[in-house]
Amino acid sequence: MTRRNRAIMNLFYLPALLLFGMFVVFPFFEGIRISFTNWTGYLPSYKYVGFANYRKLFTDQYFPRVFWNTILYGFGCTLLQNILGMGLALFLDTKFRGRGVLRAVVYLPAMIAPLIMGYIMFYVFQYSGGALNDIMRVAGRETVDWLASPGRSVAIILIVNTLQYVGVAMVIYLAGLQNIPVMYLEAARIDGVGAFQMFRSITFPLLMPAITSSVILNLIGGLKLFDIIRALLPPSPSTGAHSLSTYLTYQYFNVQKAGYSAVLGILAFLFILIVANLCMWFFDRREEQIL
Repeated sequence: MTRRNRAIMNLFYLPALLLFGMFVVFPFFEGIRISFTNWTGYLPSYKYVGFANYRKLFTDQYFPRVFWNTILYGFGCTLLQNILGMGLALFLDTKFRGRGVLRAVVYLPAMIAPLIMGYIMFYVFQYSGGALNDIMRVAGRETVDWLASPGRSVAIILIVNTLQYVGVAMVIYLAGLQNIPVMYLEAARIDGVGAFQMFRSITFPLLMPAITSSVILNLIGGLKLFDIIRALLPPSPSTGAHSLSTYLTYQYFNVQKAGYSAVLGILAFLFILIVANLCMWFFDRREEQIL
């Protein structure tokens, strides 16, 4: 390819670069600028306050709990989704009648918008008129305010998010299983290798690229979890189950502290970036050791 043709081909990158600059790069640097102001998010006037919004992180009574919840949602959902997703993939990779229907049923919740899923679950777990309490009332049991306790709320959010996206992990692992050469498995069966040993020595190592993809996707999704929490819980962080994503929206829209909200957004971005890259580095090393 000549230099002229290469230059012409590079012009096709310009629309994508312009869109990336407009909707990613510019908002990011604008957020950094806003983080040094006391802007309310609505009034046209504001003034620069230096690092006051950053110092507030160390005095915010809700921030430690919110940050801990974010870690729980990220790593908890990732662990549950990948264990269940791999188990379902191993089961649904076998040949039996109706496996296609079961695959569709497991994947179906992932096709529902997370906010809609959150509202569906709200009508299951709400105290007054919730489906779960109606069942307990019919059974003669005491009703429970499921979303009143921070611990129960976090557990419910973990379960709901896991059940919604376990199908995505399952599909990734099914693709990985179907890329494993059959001759390896047949040779192991001829040698009399048991099912567990075959999984440990052949299937699991060869699934490492699929594990990497699934873990990174689920981890990023869990760390920036927003929709389900927003649908299940009131905006106030006093519920004790909010994440960084929902807390920064509370600071912006409810408290009208756009500068502090920008600090939380920058922190969330940097935290997810660092964690995702560390996981990528860890799994890349694991793949190199296996190969």
